[in-house]
Amino acid sequence: MNIKCLKTAGLAVATFAVFGAAAPTVQANAGMQIQLFHRLPESKAAALKELVDRFNAQEKNAKVVLSDVDWRNASPHMLILEGEDEEAFVAGKPRYKALHVLMKDAGVALQTLRPPAMMTRTPVNAKGQLLALPVGLSTPVLFLNRDALRRAGVNPETAQVATWFELQETLGRLADTGHSCPYTVAEPGRVMVENLSAWHNQPVAKSQGKGKAATMAPSFNGMFQVKHVAMMASWSRARYLHVFEHNSEAEQRFASGDCAVIAAPSSSWADFRRQGKVDVAVSRLPYHEDFPGAPQNTVADGPALWASAGKKPAEYKAVARFIAFWLQPQNQVAWQRETGYLPLNRAGLLASSSELLGDDLDNVRVAVEQLTNKPTTTESGAQPVVERERVRRILDEELAGVWADRTAAKEALDNAVARAAAAR
Repeated sequence: MNIKCLKTAGLAVATFAVFGAAAPTVQANAGMQIQLFHRLPESKAAALKELVDRFNAQEKNAKVVLSDVDWRNASPHMLILEGEDEEAFVAGKPRYKALHVLMKDAGVALQTLRPPAMMTRTPVNAKGQLLALPVGLSTPVLFLNRDALRRAGVNPETAQVATWFELQETLGRLADTGHSCPYTVAEPGRVMVENLSAWHNQPVAKSQGKGKAATMAPSFNGMFQVKHVAMMASWSRARYLHVFEHNSEAEQRFASGDCAVIAAPSSSWADFRRQGKVDVAVSRLPYHEDFPGAPQNTVADGPALWASAGKKPAEYKAVARFIAFWLQPQNQVAWQRETGYLPLNRAGLLASSSELLGDDLDNVRVAVEQLTNKPTTTESGAQPVVERERVRRILDEELAGVWADRTAAKEALDNAVARAAAAR
């Protein structure tokens, strides 16, 4: 997945030559309908609908139909799931047909990248084979309001934000010039604990037990995590950092111009630019210089496309054709540009490195460089013990006491570890 190892090739040119061409005339489909369940947010759902419409326009034997009927009460052919929905779906007796098996049985090539170690492990088996297609991957990055920086006397093209101390100085300039919300963060636990720990090659889990009985237990209350949360607590008291109750509010405050800097999922880039109220720049997450080896790499996760078990061979072949269509170069480009999600194959990576799209995929370029900054280690790889939605919620709940100045950083993280361990 290292974008630096990729060479610009004719494929990149072909990708963009196809993109933007007139959509083919809609043809009548046969009676077979393939249901696709999702709960993507509105902007992402619009991109999915466009993809489905393009597929249906060129597909003669089936039609993909979008559905929001609860998957627990129905059995759609495909499901885009994340968080607790995905955890419930994969728990217990398998309800899915593994993607790599489905594509092989259908005789359709699966043109994806090998799942990297920094990617969420839920859609991957122990052999590194895809059980589902990770269509919505993102990683936290830093977004900056260029106009707010200019008003504070900071050149947005040369703003010093590579380290947390440099960012602190920039936020001070913003505060001194009257900006009421210099910095905010969406999903504090995901950014401050899960990703910044990986970014500094610090463990968030430890092995318990011996041999085959060994399990991983949460341990994200070490020196690094306490140091960073304590620093963020001082920023909160100084009114540099504002943490809002809902993640969506943090993003809305940045998109409206109320907050000048935000750490948020890389996929938020598309929504910020679509709203058009802020001139947005994107940068890698800052790092702490006093941790040798930092920065390391962050981790990626997001919704994945699963195929339900128990369907007919002809239906699985239609599903396979849809997935192959999704992975075509022109559709990869459109998907990245409209949703902000990360590329799924080499064609998508080539697109993000090409100059033909200008800055449309700046977020993808920064995210990929951040994810592949250094080879992943045991400490910096994705850790299921922290990725679980319940653990992230626990983290955010305990950190809320820090922002309210009720709880010290170490106490909050100790409480979160204890609760996460009990919730396993």
